[in-house]
Amino acid sequence: MARAPLLQLSDISLTFGGDPVFSGLDAVVQEGDRVALVGRNGSGKSTLMKVMAGLVEPDSGTRVVPPGITVGYMEQDPAMGRFATLGDFAASGLDVGEEYKVEMVAEGLSFDPAGDVSTASGGERRRAALAKLLAEAPELMLLDEPTNHLDIRAIAWLEEQLKATRTAFVLISHDRTFLRNLTRATLWIDRGAVRRQEEGFESFEAWRDKVWEEEDIARHKLDRKIKAEARWAVEGISARRKRNQGRVRALQQLRADRAGMIKRQGAADMALESGPKSGKKVIEARGISKTFGDDTILRPFDLRVLRGDRVAFVGPNGVGKTTLLKMLTGELEPDTGEVIHGTNLEMAVFDQNRAQLSPDMSLWESLTGDKDMRVSGQADQVMVRGQPRHVVGYLKDFLFSDAQARAPVRSLSGGEKARLLLAKIMAKESNLLVLDEPTNDLDLETLDLLQELLDDYDGTVLLVSHDRDFLDRVATTTVAMEGDGQATVYAGGWSDYVSQRGEGALSAAPAPRAQGAEKKPQKTARKPEPAEQKPRLSFTEAHRLKELPSVIERLEAEIAKLESLLSDPDLFTREPVKFQKATEALSARQSALSEAEEEWLVLDEKATG
Repeated sequence: MARAPLLQLSDISLTFGGDPVFSGLDAVVQEGDRVALVGRNGSGKSTLMKVMAGLVEPDSGTRVVPPGITVGYMEQDPAMGRFATLGDFAASGLDVGEEYKVEMVAEGLSFDPAGDVSTASGGERRRAALAKLLAEAPELMLLDEPTNHLDIRAIAWLEEQLKATRTAFVLISHDRTFLRNLTRATLWIDRGAVRRQEEGFESFEAWRDKVWEEEDIARHKLDRKIKAEARWAVEGISARRKRNQGRVRALQQLRADRAGMIKRQGAADMALESGPKSGKKVIEARGISKTFGDDTILRPFDLRVLRGDRVAFVGPNGVGKTTLLKMLTGELEPDTGEVIHGTNLEMAVFDQNRAQLSPDMSLWESLTGDKDMRVSGQADQVMVRGQPRHVVGYLKDFLFSDAQARAPVRSLSGGEKARLLLAKIMAKESNLLVLDEPTNDLDLETLDLLQELLDDYDGTVLLVSHDRDFLDRVATTTVAMEGDGQATVYAGGWSDYVSQRGEGALSAAPAPRAQGAEKKPQKTARKPEPAEQKPRLSFTEAHRLKELPSVIERLEAEIAKLESLLSDPDLFTREPVKFQKATEALSARQSALSEAEEEWLVLDEKATG
C-alpha cells in the first residue's frame, strides 16, 4: 500500500499587501524526498517554506500533515529571548538526556553551545537554529539557506550529514555545489506557480530554459493570432462583423489572455567598469604577519598580485581571511613585513557585514547620501560611472521597485541588501575590487551575472567566499588559510586547490570527538575506493564501505560523550531519568558500533579478496 505524503499543499493562495504571492498552488513532499526549492529572490521561496512549516496561514487552500509526522523548520532569525545560551535554545526541543546531540552537531557546525544569546551574532544564531533542527531529527526538515554564515569545512560536514540521513528535506540554497550534491527533485517557483521535476538541481537550468523557450514560442504564436484577428476586425465588412460577434468576443478573450500573462522578471541590469589601468604590479606583500594577543593570525607570508589576477581567500570562519584582506588593502598594519601598492589604484570594497549600509536610511538616501555618488544641487540624481542618473532609474537596474526607493534599508531581504551594496560599488570606476562574501543571499541568476561581469572586468579582484562553484568560476589563484597562521598559495580555483592539497584540505570537518577520546582504529581511515579498485563489491556494498568509517567515527564520539556524562557519580541521585536515558543510549550505540565494525571488516575482506 502506498504511504501518505509527509506533506501536501492543495490549492494554496496567499496575498501580501494586495499582491498575490501564490494562487492555486499545489505541492507534495514524499518520504525520502530530497528537494531543491529554487526561484528568483522575491519569488516567495521562504514564504512557501513557512507555509509548509505551518508558520504562515494561507488565504485559502489546505495543508495536510499525517498524524505522528513532525515537520522541522530552520528559522532565519529565531526568538531566543528566554534562553541564556545558544545550547539551551538548540536543546529546547529534545528529551531529557539527549542534550549531547546538540554538542555533537555544534562541533560540526563550529559554534559554541555555551555562547551567550544576548551577544551572539546573526551567524551564530542561525547556526544554533540549524543545530536545533539537526538534533531534533524530524521526519521532514525544511532548510532555508542553511549554508549562509558557514565556512567550507562546516558546509562539507553538513553535506555529509544530509547525505547520510534518511529524513526527507526541502532545501533553499544559492550554493550550486551543495544543491547538486544533495537533491533528487526540484520545486521551482516562478511567478506564483510551482512546477516539480523528479530530477535534482543538476538538471534544473536546462529544464528552466526549455520551459521558458516553450513559453516564448506560445506567446509568439498568440501574438500572431491576435494580430491576424485584429486585422480581420478592422478590415472586415460591418455586416459580417455583426454576424460574427462570437469571433469578436474570442479576439477580446485572446487579448485578455495575453494581458494576463505574467512577464518574467529580467536579470538585474548591472554593469561593472574599470577605471584607468593600474600599474602591472597591484599589491606585493613581503613577510607580513599578524597576532592578536596569544593568537597567531598569520605567520610571515609573501604574495604578489598582478593586474588582472583573481585571488580567492579560503579557510574556516575566524581563521583570519578578512584580516589578511585588510592588511593587503592597507586598512590594517601588519606586525612585521610590508605591503607595497602599485600605482594608480582605484579600490571598491564589498564588505560582508554590509557596514556601508545604514539600516535607518532609505535606499534613496543610501545612494544620494554617498559623497562619491552625489550630484551637486540635484537631490534626485546620482553619479554613475561619471554620468548623472535619476536615483529611481538606477535602482530599477538592480530590480528595485519605485515603492522600495523610499523604504528603509532594514526592510530589505539579505539578497536585496547585497544588490543595493553592489549598486553602490558599481556606480564607481575602479581597478581593484575587494569582495568579502559577495555571494551570500544572492539568487542564482544574479550570481551568474556577477560572475560574467567579473570575467569581463579589466581590473584585479580579491575575493573571500565559501561558495565552491563561484570560486571555481572566478578565481585564478587561491590562498588557503588552514589555521595556526599558515597561508599557502595555490594556482587555480577551489577544485584546483583540492586536487593539489588533497580531499582533506577544507572539504570535510573533523569528526566530533570528546576530549581525551581515543583515536579510531587505523582500519577506518583507509577509505578504499572500491568502485575503481575493488571490483568484487556491488555498487551498494562499495558505497557502504566508503561511508562506514565516518559512521564508526560518529558512534565513537557519541559513546565518548555519553560515558563522560555518566561518569558523574551524582547523576543517578540528582537526575535519575536523565541517567536512565543516557544509559540506554550508551548501550544502543555500543551495539551499533560493534555491528558497524563487524560490517566494515566483512566488506573490507571481500573487497581485498
